[in-house]
Amino acid sequence: MIASELARALHDAGLPWEPEEGDRFVLPDRDMDGQVFTISEMVVEVRRSAVGRMIAFNGTTEWALDSIEQAEAVWIPRESQLRVALGDRLLSLARTDAGWRCTVRLGEALHETDADEADEAYARALLHVLRATSRD
Repeated sequence: MIASELARALHDAGLPWEPEEGDRFVLPDRDMDGQVFTISEMVVEVRRSAVGRMIAFNGTTEWALDSIEQAEAVWIPRESQLRVALGDRLLSLARTDAGWRCTVRLGEALHETDADEADEAYARALLHVLRATSRD
């Protein structure tokens, strides 16, 4: 699982999220930064409301939290979701002596990102893509 700080950077860079069962997320700035939540039909589910999508917490009487706006949540995408988000820009993921290297294509340029874990390499490459495409 990628670090919540990296997930926050992806969120801030504009990574779109369509919440699905099994997705993990954090709620920053609520004194719950270390708590990772998982969307589940039994406990945490996505509901539509007049203000947009809400993430509802069922059976959580111990928290003063019934639901939050989706925009307040920071998604922690899984490795497979990061690959999908990279799409056809993703060229390769390779094992290196130090960890993993993800190579992506942006136009005619190649960008390589190194990390200790494969999901982190994908996430850092995706962050580079998001930031580069937002400048265009």
